[in-house]
Amino acid sequence: MNMTHYMELLAVNQPWNLIIFMAIPIVLAETLAITELYLLFTRKFDGAIYYLNRFSGIAVGVYFIGIIYYIVTNAIIPITQTGEWRTVIDVIAVSTYVVAGLPLIWIALQEFGLVNRALDQMGKLKIHAICVALFLVFGHIAMIAGMLDPSILGYKGASSHQMSSGADSHEFCHPEEHEKMAKQHQQMMGNGQMKQNMPMNTQGHNH
Repeated sequence: MNMTHYMELLAVNQPWNLIIFMAIPIVLAETLAITELYLLFTRKFDGAIYYLNRFSGIAVGVYFIGIIYYIVTNAIIPITQTGEWRTVIDVIAVSTYVVAGLPLIWIALQEFGLVNRALDQMGKLKIHAICVALFLVFGHIAMIAGMLDPSILGYKGASSHQMSSGADSHEFCHPEEHEKMAKQHQQMMGNGQMKQNMPMNTQGHNH
């Protein structure tokens, strides 16, 4: 099966890439979403939950700045220059992952007081909720597209040429069938050896 660059990024350098590009941002974003719901229902803008919400909002936004910079410079630009995108599925998977981080960066900018200064506490909280929703939408699009096989749109990778000679190309053989085949092979070899040892007449026929 061929993989998108999104899935390939998560699959290599295990488990570190999975932790860096999936586990950490998802944990921070989910913490932000859960505390967001708590604040919307309780309107308690103080205490541990409120500060946890602010911390996770700042942390995930700053974190995604680093992730987006890495992906753009090490994946999007070089892949585009060499024309190695694995169909539109690959483009959607990578681009939506990058886009998903932008609302979280906006949350961090708001927490730093760089945007939405005129909004009150509830207004800022609503912006938080909208940004989290956008992250979830684009993040799930990225995951779904990333898990698709680009060959369904005609992509033919190097792995497809190796499938015929790889372990996956072998048919499953039941142990009993394998033993039966081995016995048949031994019998055939034995019969051949007996025929070679039998005396032949001058015309080449067996007595």
